[in-house]
Amino acid sequence: MDEEKLKNLIQDIVKKSNDLKNKYTDQKEAPVNYTCIFSQSDEEYADLLEVANRIGRVIKQTPTGPLLRIEQVDTASGQLELLKIRQPDKTRPERGDADFTVMDYDNFKEKYISRENFKLIKRENFEMIELMDSSFDVRAYFSNPPLDRQLNIK
Repeated sequence: MDEEKLKNLIQDIVKKSNDLKNKYTDQKEAPVNYTCIFSQSDEEYADLLEVANRIGRVIKQTPTGPLLRIEQVDTASGQLELLKIRQPDKTRPERGDADFTVMDYDNFKEKYISRENFKLIKRENFEMIELMDSSFDVRAYFSNPPLDRQLNIK
């Protein structure tokens, strides 16, 4: 894989996640905050990491793979600078996910959390709402606070 193919993969994941978000929410203008590629094998994981390190640098190690700050990539949902490469995981057969920033998280949560396909995930310092539909090979997330704020990037 080369840098152009990686950027195309990022754009494809964001576009599909954006389509998923737009199918189930009224947050059409919500910008992408970060995206994650779910590697499907150890070989692909190594390949993705090698290429990602050419267009960015690791800013945080996580138990499931590194988070990188990359050269800005134009996507269907705005500029993207944060990319995670996820280690192969049988619970993640999809191609990846994108995390979107909603204007009013509390109202968004109240409106959608009880609906089918939405799930609340609580973590130590933040929470996120997961949106899944088996007809999409991606997931969409809505984090509070968004990752760029958690990392003091913007």
